[in-house]
Amino acid sequence: MSFKIQINALRRRITRSLTKNVGTAKLKNNRNANSKVDFKNVLISRPNHRLGNLLLISPLVQEINATFPDCKIDLFVKGGLAPIIFKNYTSVDNYINLPKKPFNEVLKYIQVWIKIKQKKYDLVINIDKNSSSGRLSTQYANADYKFFGEDNEAITTRYKDHVHMAKYPVYEFRYYLEQLGFPNKEKEIPTINMKLSDLELKQSKIILDELVPNDKKTIAIFTFATGEKCYSPEWWNPFYEKLKIAFPDYHIVEVLPVENVSQINFKGPSFYSKDVREIAAFIANTELFIGADSGIMHLACASQIPVLGLFSVTIPEKYEPYGNGSIAIDTNTTTAEGIIELAKVRLLSSL
Repeated sequence: MSFKIQINALRRRITRSLTKNVGTAKLKNNRNANSKVDFKNVLISRPNHRLGNLLLISPLVQEINATFPDCKIDLFVKGGLAPIIFKNYTSVDNYINLPKKPFNEVLKYIQVWIKIKQKKYDLVINIDKNSSSGRLSTQYANADYKFFGEDNEAITTRYKDHVHMAKYPVYEFRYYLEQLGFPNKEKEIPTINMKLSDLELKQSKIILDELVPNDKKTIAIFTFATGEKCYSPEWWNPFYEKLKIAFPDYHIVEVLPVENVSQINFKGPSFYSKDVREIAAFIANTELFIGADSGIMHLACASQIPVLGLFSVTIPEKYEPYGNGSIAIDTNTTTAEGIIELAKVRLLSSL
């Protein structure tokens, strides 16, 4: 482990220990079962730049839209991906972008925190209870109601899937609305959704048809992931060969990562793009996606097709794909043949 990584890990441990109790007491004071509110301006705090983490905000945005159709939402994030992801969400009004390297951009870092304080919000929601910047921004923001994302026994005992990073904020939002006098909502959590346009889907269908003949439907695979989540070529190569044998009536196309690498050494047709909306639209034109836990796996979910998410080191319950027939597969206990059988079930159900 490099010295830089060690320093960053130490910095995160220190800041988390200093901020873990920020906002806890104030949250209790927000509960007022006799009040009726109409949220017009909401701030969602998720100061993270990763594709998957930003996509996992989209169910909460949809939930707020469904409950308060006229509400405008600001996102406190990092990097430049959020405006691309939420391009077709008309309710998302502003993006407050925290610089990736605050010590290199001190002035911009200060300006961001000033911007948070300047606007009056009805509600601020922190997505990740373990995010120091998230908790601090929620505490710092000017708002009547604030949810800090800490564990709530009333939620954790009611919903078995509360661990999921996309679902807990929605459950938290619903729960506290109940405390404010709103009726209880017992319906499915919105899926992760990029809200792709018809034009985006049409253009990517042309790309797919140019890559492989349109005489067959297509299965998309993604063989890459970061760190220990990445399966080796020794795992992917035999799986890929079995997949081709099991599905002779389907094209199998590899979606490549930004690093432009392939764990199957580019054996089959492959698609490469740096445009996340184009990637999502391309995947949306396929019938099934198979890939390890990664930002692209979540992007595949956001394209609204069935996803088989492969998990070996991360906690499936926290990041598993859901909706549209998507499932998480623990590859420590499921063989390649087992994965293929699950793929067959998903493809049959989509016919």
